[in-house]
Amino acid sequence: MIATGPLPPLEVMSLSLHGLLRARNIELGRDADTGGQVSYVVDQARALVQHPGVESVEVITRQVFDRKIDSSYAEPEEDICPNATIVRIPFGPRRYLHKESLWPHLDSMVDQLTRHVRAAERVPDVIHGHYADAGYVGAQLSKILGVPFVFTGHSLGRVKKRRLVAGGLSEETIERRFRITERIEAEEQALETAAIVIASTRQEVREQYELYDHYTPERMHVIPPGVDLTRFCPPSESWATPPIAGELGRFLADETLPVILAIARLDERKNFGRLVEAYAETPGLREAANLVLVMGNREDVQEMPGGSRRVLVQVLELIDQYDLYGSVAYPKQHLSEDVPDLYRWAAQKGGVFVNAALTEPFGLTLLEAAASGLPVVATDDGGPADIIKACGNGVLVDPLDALAIGDAISKALADRKTWNEWSENGIERVHESFSWQSHAEKYASAVGSTLAHDGGRRLRERTRRLEQIDRMLVTDIDDTLTGDDEALEALLRRLADAGDNVAFAIATGRSLESAKEALEALEQRGVRSPNVLITASGTRLSYGARRRERDRSWEHQIAYRWEPELTAEVLDAMPGLERAPQEWETEFRLQYLADPEVDLADVRRTLRRAGVEATVLLDHHTSLEVMPVRASPGLAIRFVCYKWNLRPDRLLVAGDSGNDLDMLSGDTLGVVVGNHTSELEELRGHPRVYFAKGEYARGVIEGIDHYDFLGDIRVPEENGDDATPAEAGKGRTGG
Repeated sequence: MIATGPLPPLEVMSLSLHGLLRARNIELGRDADTGGQVSYVVDQARALVQHPGVESVEVITRQVFDRKIDSSYAEPEEDICPNATIVRIPFGPRRYLHKESLWPHLDSMVDQLTRHVRAAERVPDVIHGHYADAGYVGAQLSKILGVPFVFTGHSLGRVKKRRLVAGGLSEETIERRFRITERIEAEEQALETAAIVIASTRQEVREQYELYDHYTPERMHVIPPGVDLTRFCPPSESWATPPIAGELGRFLADETLPVILAIARLDERKNFGRLVEAYAETPGLREAANLVLVMGNREDVQEMPGGSRRVLVQVLELIDQYDLYGSVAYPKQHLSEDVPDLYRWAAQKGGVFVNAALTEPFGLTLLEAAASGLPVVATDDGGPADIIKACGNGVLVDPLDALAIGDAISKALADRKTWNEWSENGIERVHESFSWQSHAEKYASAVGSTLAHDGGRRLRERTRRLEQIDRMLVTDIDDTLTGDDEALEALLRRLADAGDNVAFAIATGRSLESAKEALEALEQRGVRSPNVLITASGTRLSYGARRRERDRSWEHQIAYRWEPELTAEVLDAMPGLERAPQEWETEFRLQYLADPEVDLADVRRTLRRAGVEATVLLDHHTSLEVMPVRASPGLAIRFVCYKWNLRPDRLLVAGDSGNDLDMLSGDTLGVVVGNHTSELEELRGHPRVYFAKGEYARGVIEGIDHYDFLGDIRVPEENGDDATPAEAGKGRTGG
């Protein structure tokens, strides 16, 4: 259906899950996770709500309780400006974690967000995920809610892996430190799900997004971020020397010299060491200017993350090696409000700004320098090429060539005519090409067009509960309920004694007809008819113990981008796959018999490269199930929770094989029965997945007792406070 009238103003949910995010005094450079993405998300929200096509922006981030960080990050809400709010939602351990350690807890965030939306009784018009972790969470949430998803990767895993390998790290080390395979798969799923992908530059599209199987050119939108022109502007004639200059003066023997300014977090990719070498080895440069390195904030070097500490030590060693004392400033602390002053101060002194990063996805600092009238010398790898071309305010250099960096800085400082031209160009052209107002206009236009094509918003405001139940047992049929008649009888007695407030649900890979046959046989033995029946691996939902009312809204939702003919054409041509009997298939599921050597990752990759968007599951190692991208057993369960206002931690979910994998994730209470297949071993160690020793229904009973599910319900606390990414358990990005 195509919308015929203008759409109401947008309600945007923006997800930025890692780093320390707040509206004011952003601690940029505090660590590798608190970089430009944080300010991008806040500034974008502030700009969007100024646009008449946007009603509100809700920025979702992680709530953190940690004595080592400011208490503001524990506040549940914070206003950015009117109609733009930061909402902090807890997931995972209470303390602050770096992004690589958050992966095992992302499914919990999906459940938390589903509850958050349900409690608000209003669905956002669009969900926007920033970076791979929020890309995964946002993609899953958009499938549950049936609303468009926007993705901004900021930096992408495939590119990072290539650079790390080129830098000498082994693939094993990269996997252990960065969970890179999981990150890349999450990015693939985000790209697969996204209606719009926003990149900052054409080079970013060409050199990063095009590397992905789910790269789709027509979904790409190049919308550069803006610069806050209320904060960044050139110094006036009466502008006074800022307080931060006094802190820098402690380092500098001659404060009258021009300034070579670099601002970035302590990260190896920012190439601070090469910049110091360029400064030291370029003849006359030390006498012509001071070097000011603003490398984030630090308290104790010994408590810094290993990578940041290595960069700082390298810089200090180079300063000592070249005896640059009195010429290089590297302040220990600075405030957020000091940053605009630093640009203006450097411009006032006739200096230059340098970004010599090995690669720079965009280069927001270049825009800030341009708006301040400060010419730039920037890396030729990444977004600076687009910025310099548009603004005409500097020159590009090879970040690996210290002599070229130094020569470019020397020429910029010495040629006052060119310096003045670059300064004036930057001030004028950054307003034309890189304002947040322009960003908001392009954003609202792109999202509005997508919503209009999709039929506009579909609000779901529901207040009913599923038969006023308090909790629900969800179980597979084959080899979970069935397999041990005596254990099944014992489970039935437990359920009968529990009362009507405990609902019963079936989630099975069987088709609806096959499931009905199995249930009729079980009902003759006393198994109660389920309140919820999820069949065909999550592609069919029915309600009611008697009428089996079909959920048409779920079927409408999962039909999104489903192309069974094209999907079958691609899979039929793959070796090792044989089409299953036709009676096994349904409207929204294809099924294949797979040889044991068939690699699930290869199947997904083949489908993606053919332009097919689908969920792919492997059950009992030999049954390949292919469904719409918005369908799976886990997504169906979360849709039921959302629609009927059920808390996931009031659901006990039991399964035994691969197609049960994603329904055992997140905040539900999971039970893996003792006769499970090895496909579920990756869940071992997850705090809310219990591996029972008992087999079949006896394992379900064991799980009921483990969680006291028919009593007060014991919900295990998240663990992993001190776990490394490799130790914290595997997250799931199957899809």
